[in-house]
Amino acid sequence: MSGATTSAAGDPRTGKHESLVSRIAGSPALRLVARRLLIIIPLLFAVSVLVFLLMEALPGDPARIQAGMDASEEQVEAVRQQMGLDRPGYERYLSWLGGFFTGDLGHSAISGRAVTALLAERLPVTLQMAGMALALSVVMALPLALAAARKPGGVADRFVMVFSMTLLAVPNFVMALLLVLIFAVALSTLPAIGYAPLEEGLWPNLRSMILPVVSLAVPIGCFYARFLRGDLVEQLNAAAYIDTARAKGAGTWRILWLHAFRNSSFGLLTLVGLNVGGLVGGTVIIERIFAMPGMGMLMLEGVISSDVAVVQTCVLIFAAFAVIANLLVDVTYAVLDPRIRYGSH
Repeated sequence: MSGATTSAAGDPRTGKHESLVSRIAGSPALRLVARRLLIIIPLLFAVSVLVFLLMEALPGDPARIQAGMDASEEQVEAVRQQMGLDRPGYERYLSWLGGFFTGDLGHSAISGRAVTALLAERLPVTLQMAGMALALSVVMALPLALAAARKPGGVADRFVMVFSMTLLAVPNFVMALLLVLIFAVALSTLPAIGYAPLEEGLWPNLRSMILPVVSLAVPIGCFYARFLRGDLVEQLNAAAYIDTARAKGAGTWRILWLHAFRNSSFGLLTLVGLNVGGLVGGTVIIERIFAMPGMGMLMLEGVISSDVAVVQTCVLIFAAFAVIANLLVDVTYAVLDPRIRYGSH
């Protein structure tokens, strides 16, 4: 404890302080974080430029949409000047970029509201839905994979493989519609659309989340289960430490959970990190189907109305989620397995 304190603040006896650069250079995990952060910045910049160019290429006139279809050309031109659309594209992009670094993400060209205010309303909905779906998919995958790997080729293994393959073949939106037909229409137990904020109570909030979350989680959970099952079987058949555990008299479940799963969890962790970006992006369709007021719905509305500031910010946030999730996975590797030395690669 005292050593950690000295390392962070320097040696008070000598007055020498270890610089931030020295600390980063001396830690493989910090070097990894520093390298990834240096990559994230130009990556997000390239994404913002690409999205801006794509939005410029889309058909549709935001000024015409804002002014109304019955507005005269003079009225449309006045709205265009008011929205700044009469300026060259590069000037509008640089203006948005400058505002981004000062915390001003601009205003929606359609509603006129600040993009930061829109994000404050929509982002928590998407984060809750994606977080619950990710947790559910992992919780669903673990027992399925362990049961299947316990006896490859057995009844449980065959059931899990057929079950997961069947559900993997069902797209998210089809899964969502099937769940609505069963639980909202036929059984009338869950709401088909709409979102209940936490202010209305925990149970109403969870009820409104169940169908969207299950729609997102089930296909991903099946994918995780198949991957984890394959990795566990490979560990059981080829790893020498498994033979050692068997020779010591360890039972099948103990070998699976305490030995094989420990190594297989690294592969699963990587998969979860890689899926975070796709999971957050997948909320676009699910939020549309269930009328959830999240980021996906906001971005979809922005694309339809050519609202560049809204779309650009939403895409950047989705991209940031993906790269930050991968960074966290890599750092978690270093925490879970001290044998990993990133500095050597």
